Amino acid sequence: MINSVYNWYNIKMNKFKKINITKKISLANDLPLSVIAGPCVIENRKQVFDLAKKLKDICLKEKINFVFKASYDKANRSSINSFRGPGIDEGLKILAEIKKEFNVPVLTDVHCTHDVEKVAQVADIIQIPAFLCRQTDLVIECAKTGLPVNVKKGQFLAPEDMIQVINKISKFNNKISLTERGASFGYRNLVVDYRSIEIMKQFGYPVIFDATHSVQKPGGLGTASGGDRQFVLPLAKAACAVGVSALFIETHQNPDKALSDGANSVDLKMFKSMINQAIKIDKLIKGF
Repeated sequence: MINSVYNWYNIKMNKFKKINITKKISLANDLPLSVIAGPCVIENRKQVFDLAKKLKDICLKEKINFVFKASYDKANRSSINSFRGPGIDEGLKILAEIKKEFNVPVLTDVHCTHDVEKVAQVADIIQIPAFLCRQTDLVIECAKTGLPVNVKKGQFLAPEDMIQVINKISKFNNKISLTERGASFGYRNLVVDYRSIEIMKQFGYPVIFDATHSVQKPGGLGTASGGDRQFVLPLAKAACAVGVSALFIETHQNPDKALSDGANSVDLKMFKSMINQAIKIDKLIKGF
């Protein structure tokens, strides 16, 4: 498929692959835009139920496919004292209830191999966090479930390097999506190189843009990560102009009081505006 991994311009263009999430929702780089949204972490049952309903209502009104995302446990927090979530048993119970109550697919991430079997019983998409995208045992265990696997591109990886992750998953499962979430630029700063999206699209698999983690400042608050929320919208619009299968947007009713990633999360008003503008750009670029 690739003449030289390190010369992206030698990549042979692959036909875009369609990944079916449910009978009604599919991801592909040439299909209409979808959105993956929700809080960084489940804070409590009431919070995520309220948010899931409001997000679904917005997406229904905007006529865009919606996948709810939330973590049951954030194992990669900056501080030992940081809130991590309700844990796997309670967290998956809540996600299963949201899935049933609102008839939406759910995405959650895993940080260790022994979580995968339980997660696969609830999730429609299993996500590999950026820091763990090269953890072969974890990647393969997720692939073996047969579920779609969304891999966040590590902040430390070139987009060409994601072919190695694809090769690991595709030995067991061809339902793969790749997510761009910015690249490390010195200390505590990320930048988005939009060539990365185009390069990863050459592999054929759906490419997702994580608009909120891309403005994160890792460890920027000392015991927590900071972020530049004001740049979420312009970065998301630019990604849609390049052409992506979906936007990944962490949302919260009150981001300034969120227990994780509040500095780079958006509120419902901003989420609605983003979706409205993103759809218009997506239609213009893809010709729908």
